[in-house]
Parts: sequence; C-alpha cells; structure tokens
Amino acid sequence: MILCVRFGLEAQGEAMLPRLVGLVREFTPVVEACPPDTLLADVRGALRYFGWTPTELASVVRVRALALYGVDCVIGVGPNPMLARMAAREARPGVTRVVEDPAVFLRDRPVAVLDGVGRTTARTLCSYGLDSVGRVADAPLAVLQRLVGAKAGRELAERARGIDRSVVVPNAASRSLAAERSFPHDELDPTAQRRALLSLAEELGARMRSERQVCRSLTVTVRYADRSTTTRTRTLPEPTAHSAALAALVYTIHGSFGLQRARVRGIALRAEGLAPAEGAAQQLTFDPADEKARRLEAVADRARAKFGPRAIVPGSLAA
Repeated sequence: MILCVRFGLEAQGEAMLPRLVGLVREFTPVVEACPPDTLLADVRGALRYFGWTPTELASVVRVRALALYGVDCVIGVGPNPMLARMAAREARPGVTRVVEDPAVFLRDRPVAVLDGVGRTTARTLCSYGLDSVGRVADAPLAVLQRLVGAKAGRELAERARGIDRSVVVPNAASRSLAAERSFPHDELDPTAQRRALLSLAEELGARMRSERQVCRSLTVTVRYADRSTTTRTRTLPEPTAHSAALAALVYTIHGSFGLQRARVRGIALRAEGLAPAEGAAQQLTFDPADEKARRLEAVADRARAKFGPRAIVPGSLAA
C-alpha cells in the first residue's frame, strides 16, 4: 500500500518538508518527497512489521506531525501512487481516505482526474463521449489509441482501470524548486510586488546554478488577504537558470494576473522541469549585453559563494 501525505505548509514553507520526510522514514525507508508539501511512502513492509492497518499507521503519522512540528496533514491510501494521490486530494484533516476497490473509486469520476490527462486530452475524450473514467475503462484500446496516440492510449487505458506502473523512488532528485515572499500587510503596490518577484527569480536562479541545473517552466502563485490564491504557469523559450530570463518571464506572468488593486499577502515562485545544465542547449546570440550579463552573473555567483548570498544583489533590491 502507498501512503500519500499532504501537509499544510503555508506558514512553514518547503523547508519543513525534509523534517517530515524524516518522520515518515521512522516507519519505512521508501519515502519520496514531492515538493512543496507532499510525500509518498510505500508502507507494505511497515504494515506487516507493526501489524497495523493503513488507517492506524496514518493516524500515528498525523499525531506525530502535530505533536513534533505543529503541522496538520491529510492522508490518502491506495494500492499505487496514482490512487493514493487521488485519495489524498479528497481526504479531510483527521480522516484517512482509503481506496479499497479501485474500479468503484474511479468509475464515476471525470476523466481529467487521471494522471497524464491534461486539458487538451480531456477535451478530446469528452468530445467523443468519454467524459468519465468508467467510460474510458469500457472503451476498446484501439479507440483510445486512435484518439490520443498509441503509447498515450495504452497508458490511459491502464490508469482508467486503476493500474499505475510508477513506483515510490526514495531519495529522488527534486524536480522543482520553490521560494516564497510574504508581505507584512496587504500589498497593493505593483512595484513592491515586482521587487518580490525579482528577489525570487534571483534566489531560484542562484540555487539552480549552484546545483548545475536548469528549469523548463515557471509557476507564480499569488496569495490574497482572504487566503485565496491564483496560480499560472508559463514555459521558458529554452531551459535556463539565467536570472534575467527568469525575471522577464516572471514579470510577464505577473502582468497577466491583472491584479490592479488586489490585496496581495504573498507571492510564490516555482521553477519546474529541472534538468542537468550539461544537457541544456543555449540559443546563440549576437547580443553583447546578454553575454556581458551572463559573465557578470558568474562573477556574482562566485562572490556570493565566498561572502554570502547578500554580497551582491541587483540595485533595485539594494535600495
């Protein structure tokens, strides 16, 4: 059985996640962190060893998280990672959602809830009447492959039947990085919001360069005074860790929100689709300003590594 644990980390942030991974590792070594606030754990061995049911183990994890870190969580349990994640999305604090019969659990759900089914695929399937997971499961494989492709159709048919071939990978390399800035009061000034975004882009860019990684897309989440949020994702023209390129896209995303007089309490930035920098291709340019900016960035990185992260900052952040 797989446990999917989602912690409420709005206040603590992603830095708390490693501690919570350590907490779950007291029961099983097979734990995969899924930033910013989720982890997967294969607990089949733990259930046999302790003689507990999944619900009992989930209760112990929940109580320890509250007692040690003051963090509440919701827990879903399923025979594979996909079903465990789906169960966790429906779970409530204090109640563990356990998937005992995958066919019954999935049958009446919209097809968009399946892993790998995005908006375009869901729209295509719905246009042919395949708007629920049960209808997709009943459809012939050849029909699904004609609609979405051979490989995607085969994977879609398996997932609609509750089959997920992915496994929990302990110590997996992070596929994203995130950072957040909270304002001490309702921030209406777009200039202050852009300063926060620039700070986030600089921070994530420096972290990726220090780890020799690049990202493929950026996600900006704006948190409002009433605790509601708005999230948007955009893909970069090319994978990069160049702070100037990250900041340019972040400003574009921020402008698309049309916030005007919105009461903003926090902004989060996530760099997604991380990959080794060695495998990323860079578009050649004849712009001397771009080359100069990259050389200055490399010098600044060396200075920060030696004297600290605040040794060199953009002028607009130093004011």
